[in-house]
Amino acid sequence: MNKGIYIALSGAVLKNTQVEIISQNLANAASTGYKKNKVSFKDYMLPVTQESADGRAMSELSAIKTDFSEGTMIKTGNTLDIAIDGKGFISLEDGFYTRRGDLKISSDGYLRAFNGFKVLGNAGPIRLQGGIIQIDNNGDVFVNGLLTDTIKLTDFESTDNLVRAGNSLFKTAEKGFKASTFVRQAHLEASNVDVFREMVSMIETMREYETFQKAIRAFDEASEKINNELGRF
Repeated sequence: MNKGIYIALSGAVLKNTQVEIISQNLANAASTGYKKNKVSFKDYMLPVTQESADGRAMSELSAIKTDFSEGTMIKTGNTLDIAIDGKGFISLEDGFYTRRGDLKISSDGYLRAFNGFKVLGNAGPIRLQGGIIQIDNNGDVFVNGLLTDTIKLTDFESTDNLVRAGNSLFKTAEKGFKASTFVRQAHLEASNVDVFREMVSMIETMREYETFQKAIRAFDEASEKINNELGRF
């Protein structure tokens, strides 16, 4: 089979992956604290002389990375909503991290994240008594004016090792450190998905995908023609 078909096919597969990633971003554009994914390619079109072990020049997916840039701050007026203005993550039980700050108090008194995981403080999971709750810019949690605990905010030397464990959850084996950041009570961080740009990217990617499909058909028709011509001799 013509090597060109394999090259075009590998490009089509990569573009299909990119479409899936963009679709996921668009589907979560309205999700609080969602961080979009980005696709990067390595040796997108390899030189003809550079071949893999089986003799085919192929395009390669380099990485799918999460873009941790900040989303817009939205004022909600809910005292249990917090947004991190700057770098860092809210630390949750079982080694999870998130920037999604729509918190709740469960029936057993624990401060919990959107998925039910307990929010960690300096002394472990934060447990609150009933009363008026205030969360200051440092993440200190006050109940009726008395300091109860401080929300554990964690940052990392690099976010490259953070692995997505859900739409707004991440895990890593890397040991973090105390984040120097600003906490906004009664605010939430919106997703960092720019719908307009993602739609433009979707259109461009679909066109490129169609181009690869046309190339595959062209190579296939050319191979068929050659085979038919040779069959006459």
